[in-house]
Amino acid sequence: MDRAELLELLSPEGLRLLDSLPRWTGRDQVVQAVSRLRKEGHSAGVVAAALTQSRLRARAEAKFGPFAERMLFTEAGLEQATRLRVAAQHAGRFDAAGLRRVADLGCGIGGDALAMAAIDLHVTAVEADEVTAAIAAYNLTPFAHAEVVHADAASVPLDDVDAAWLDPARRRTEQGTTTRLSDAADYSPSLDTVFAIAQRMPVGVKLGPGTDRDVIPDDAEAQWVSVDGDLVELVLWTGVLARDGVGRAALVLRDDGAHEMVAPADSEDAPTGELGAFLYEPDPAVIRSRLIGDLARRLDGRMVGSGIAYITADDLTPTPFATAFRVLEQLPPDEQDLRRALRDRGIGVLEIKKRGVDVDPAALRKRLKLRGDASATVILTRAQGRHVALLAERV
Repeated sequence: MDRAELLELLSPEGLRLLDSLPRWTGRDQVVQAVSRLRKEGHSAGVVAAALTQSRLRARAEAKFGPFAERMLFTEAGLEQATRLRVAAQHAGRFDAAGLRRVADLGCGIGGDALAMAAIDLHVTAVEADEVTAAIAAYNLTPFAHAEVVHADAASVPLDDVDAAWLDPARRRTEQGTTTRLSDAADYSPSLDTVFAIAQRMPVGVKLGPGTDRDVIPDDAEAQWVSVDGDLVELVLWTGVLARDGVGRAALVLRDDGAHEMVAPADSEDAPTGELGAFLYEPDPAVIRSRLIGDLARRLDGRMVGSGIAYITADDLTPTPFATAFRVLEQLPPDEQDLRRALRDRGIGVLEIKKRGVDVDPAALRKRLKLRGDASATVILTRAQGRHVALLAERV
């Protein structure tokens, strides 16, 4: 979104038109809507801006739920915004630590600032991009104790805040093309700036979940977060925001609530052992936080192989930290033999999971030429150094 489009959108006509539109259901409604709205006398710019926001609001429901109906977005801002459910966890951390005045440095469209303001924290939300700052200001309008500042995060004085939340920009947009930054030194603000602020006050830092672990300070708590099995972020907590004795944490958010594993540091892997009746696939937050060994011990299990993120056990132990599969039988790992075995069992719908083997599941599924009415899961992996194909069912 450019400045001209923003002005069209924020005009009284633009906002009235946006709020009058029916819920976005797909692009097939666009041509009809444009024709009707133009006949009603709305300018082309206002129509385009309103329809774009209608589409973004529909997409944003996955992150913001019903709040999306009154928010504004940019394409990049929505993509990078923290899910409200996750932002509430961030806000709760500041609240629990008694830190009431927080600077959100690089606030984007204001997702995290919204969650903080909603629990009566005083938020100074800083955003360098003019259009994005205006969008954040609109989204935070209901909260009297939230202020949006259009400025570079590194230039804002922090004398009047207790702590800072930082979400460094990890993408760069040039001439309409957005690219992901692979070097942490290129983030905005840079990690050097981030950690300099951490020397002055407690901070929380949102990073990509695949961030190189070498950038994690020794005195920080590193918390990986997943939502319904989707790994969404790594957060570094410092100062009083970091919990005593916690260096690694895996926070798993599911329909049944929030679940967390914590440890002082990376856990040692459990020993490998024979395949049991059950196989567990750890949640990606557990894998990235390197707490697989601790999880295996909780499950009275063992690793299927060295460096393989699967756990096997003889008995079923329900856990929110892994998906459990019941192993039905071992099939031949050779592709031709596997095809025959699946055909003999009438399996026409197949979920293929793999770890530690060089296989493209989509290409393999096509080559297997599946036929039949039954469905199943095949897990391809290495167990104690040998390739195995396990026919399994989700528990």
